[in-house]
Amino acid sequence: MKKTNIHLLAILYYLWLAIFVITPLLVLFQRSFIGIDGQFTLANYQHFFTSMEYIRMTLSSFWYAFLVTLFTFLLAYPLAYILSKSKNKDLWLMLIILPTWINLLLKTYAFIGILGNSGPLNNFFEALGFGRQQLLFTDVSFLLVAAYIELPFMFLPIFNSINEIQPSLLEAAYDLGASKMTIIRRVIFPLSLRGVRSGVQAVFIPSLSLFMLTRLIGGNRVITLGTAVEQHFLVTQDWGMGSTIGVVLMLIMFIILFTTRDRSKAGGGQDA
Repeated sequence: MKKTNIHLLAILYYLWLAIFVITPLLVLFQRSFIGIDGQFTLANYQHFFTSMEYIRMTLSSFWYAFLVTLFTFLLAYPLAYILSKSKNKDLWLMLIILPTWINLLLKTYAFIGILGNSGPLNNFFEALGFGRQQLLFTDVSFLLVAAYIELPFMFLPIFNSINEIQPSLLEAAYDLGASKMTIIRRVIFPLSLRGVRSGVQAVFIPSLSLFMLTRLIGGNRVITLGTAVEQHFLVTQDWGMGSTIGVVLMLIMFIILFTTRDRSKAGGGQDA
């Protein structure tokens, strides 16, 4: 099929991109230069980059996003390796993907019920004689729920990259006398780095702007830039400042995507 025909068939896609992706981004960018009085100003950006409050929020966002990404990776990589060797991998894969079909808000409220003062977990602790514990509205509960929700997005690309490794490479490593741990460290992990990179992008970037979990699970103890955007748009009605934070978040996300991109295609090299 000629390229002209392909572009003609893609007109609806281009229109969808222009209306629902590019236009909102341009509106957000334009709004970031409008003050609360409705006048053009650069004060929003000046305030963001000079305010210690926003600097702390930015560092906090990176810290919590890093922790969520780290925990999901530590859970997802061994799980992906084990399931890639399983005979019933398709069944296990479906069970891991299944929670992603459930609405995020429903999953969050399910955890509120589990971790609440009258929830089953606290009932279990009380039955053991430990008494009821404050499980909700803590950093640990936030990281637990965030890691659970983001786990499939880290697991899937890692599982696919491990599953695509040629068995002949592992057999050759065994024949050369490599131990199982050496094969994992020197063969499997380097060959699965593309999946790890994709998983990190899929988890770290959304985790930068989490706001619903910070409200419902963290109880506002966890403050991120996503929380600040919600606050400015829905509470203070300072849409200019909220747009400024949104623009900064998008720039950070683009920088992360650029620095973690797959360089083997552009440079013709191989993954390390």
